[in-house]
Amino acid sequence: MRYLGQEYTGKGVTIAIIDSGINVNDPRLAGAEIEGWSIQLGATGHALLASDFTDENGHGTEIAAAVRARAPDAKLLAIKIMGKKLRTTAELMAAGIETATRNSATVINLSLGTAKMGKALLLRDCCANAEESGSVVFAAAHPRGEVAYPADLPETVGVQAHPDCPADRYFYFNPKRFRRKEWGTLSGKFLTHGFAMGAGGKWRGSGMATAYLAGEAACLAEALDGHPLSTLIDTLKDRGLVPVPPEYA
Repeated sequence: MRYLGQEYTGKGVTIAIIDSGINVNDPRLAGAEIEGWSIQLGATGHALLASDFTDENGHGTEIAAAVRARAPDAKLLAIKIMGKKLRTTAELMAAGIETATRNSATVINLSLGTAKMGKALLLRDCCANAEESGSVVFAAAHPRGEVAYPADLPETVGVQAHPDCPADRYFYFNPKRFRRKEWGTLSGKFLTHGFAMGAGGKWRGSGMATAYLAGEAACLAEALDGHPLSTLIDTLKDRGLVPVPPEYA
């Protein structure tokens, strides 16, 4: 990423990928620094960490490859909360965010979410703790524009996708201009490319868009090293294009 006349690659920045794990042998990740864990909930509700974060589905690996395409020198922290069937819970998402925060991830990528309002407070608490610790959570918005958590929480960066959005652009729906009454859940969110990497890549929606923006943010974090987290988020917003024409909505 080019910023103020220099190129940045996310060097020195840790990106946590809370997903189905990562296949470290994937050629798209050759040379990447990767470590991580898998998380399960015990009978008492406590998070149990294990060292094996092997990806049984491929989703987490694809997200990791998209992140690395934007931030090739960032360190990747795999936090596996899903298995082959890509099923998880809000409690595991919260445990993943907490684990990422405790392990000094500057950028936390969560290419999933829940529509259950009853889980909003749980996720808001852990996202707020992450924010206070200097981590920012990038979360995928609902594919049909409905409310989803944690993407629709004020402590996170919500990301949506549109098939007409160019691969090298992203937009920001400033809520002062794009008010929620008229624009719904797009208000306050980012929008970018949602196709998988490479020519003819499949449409992956907001989950893939989140990965691309998280990689962009990691490069900005390198460029703004020493600045507060709020500066990173404000700069990301300032660099976002205004979504005109309105077809991008």
